[in-house]
Amino acid sequence: MPTIYVAASKELGKWGADVGVSKHVYKLGVTEGSAEEAVAALNQASYAGQSDWKLVKKEEVDSLSEEAAVDRLQRKEKLLDPNYYPRLRGTSGIFRVKPVNVENHILVGQALAGREPKLDKLKPADMAQYLITIARE
Repeated sequence: MPTIYVAASKELGKWGADVGVSKHVYKLGVTEGSAEEAVAALNQASYAGQSDWKLVKKEEVDSLSEEAAVDRLQRKEKLLDPNYYPRLRGTSGIFRVKPVNVENHILVGQALAGREPKLDKLKPADMAQYLITIARE
């Protein structure tokens, strides 16, 4: 059963902030194995020039390819073009996430569930859950 996961690199976030993209940069992927093994492979291959990737969140899905997940998420969030950023050459599935989109998603979800909309400080896990939810739709 495939697993969809979100990984983050602290150094890639610093790079994103330096070049004006955003410090909220995440890698979305789908793997047939475990998400931990996939993140270890990212580190071993120095994916996007970084070897400090950490698994933020994972979920098992019935059937989903990485291309389909990236395509779905690309409709809502900005996919960083590897042809435009030399550091990202040869990569796929790296997204810039706007915190305001995540906040809106959480607040609307709470309102639709009949709860009082309340928002705490966003955490990387909140952003990862947002990415996974959008990619699964």
